[in-house]
Amino acid sequence: MRPLRAATRGSPLARWQAEHVAALLGAADPSITVELVVVETQGDRQLDRPIWEIGGKGVFVKEVQAAVLDGRADLAVHSAKDLPSLSAPGLVIAAVPERADARDALVGCRLADLPVGAEVATGSLRRQSQLAAARPDLRFVGLRGNMHTRLAQAADHSAIVVAAAALDRLGLAEHIAERIPTDVVLPQVGQAALAIECRAGESLADVLAAIEHADSRRCVEVERAFLAELGGDCSLPAAGYATISGGEVTIEGRLLSVDGGTVLRQTGRDGAAVARHLLAHGGHELLGR
Repeated sequence: MRPLRAATRGSPLARWQAEHVAALLGAADPSITVELVVVETQGDRQLDRPIWEIGGKGVFVKEVQAAVLDGRADLAVHSAKDLPSLSAPGLVIAAVPERADARDALVGCRLADLPVGAEVATGSLRRQSQLAAARPDLRFVGLRGNMHTRLAQAADHSAIVVAAAALDRLGLAEHIAERIPTDVVLPQVGQAALAIECRAGESLADVLAAIEHADSRRCVEVERAFLAELGGDCSLPAAGYATISGGEVTIEGRLLSVDGGTVLRQTGRDGAAVARHLLAHGGHELLGR
């Protein structure tokens, strides 16, 4: 069997994720080997602008998906949070491995210890809005770049906000001052989960299914249904996080104003239904629709 070609971004975290998937596949079937096909994306090229200004969801995945569609790669490894809520034509999510810690993390200072008027750096409107709701006194500035670049900027601010899973995966968890509870900052749809895509209708999907984690898939799919119903992406201060207890999925969804002054919350078992409730109870007005 020739090596499977896995398309991935070139950042240290993206490479770790692709290598992790390769290790999972090798553990499931020792005859499988994987070689990486590194792809530069729009999001990697435009580091001087917020993600929501350069296209929102999709800026880190379109070129990676193209490598699979045109035959340069057999599969693509994505952070599930980067995928648009609707699947790309011709591709399927063939596997969602076990999810990691989905919480956000503060580097530099715990939330309760931040002084009044402290400056917090984040590249996410979702994080900014929820932190502003908890601490209206905080000031926010942008943050882009790979994880090492972000950590290098931590000393320039009172704190930075990043995904806990990213630090865990890169062996940088010692930098975490606080893993922010989800009742304060609800994670992004798909955060800390990986999504493995391949071309639709190919037998490779059966091979990739060996690394599927059923509960993680269920949660991610419910979250993606929530976001699809909102019609939103990174330009939208929205959050959705699903968990499983006793075999039942529960999702909490939030919609916020950018300043955190308005926070709409709803919990349920159906992601799309939670989104419809939020839209019907102030969400349309909040989004200016």
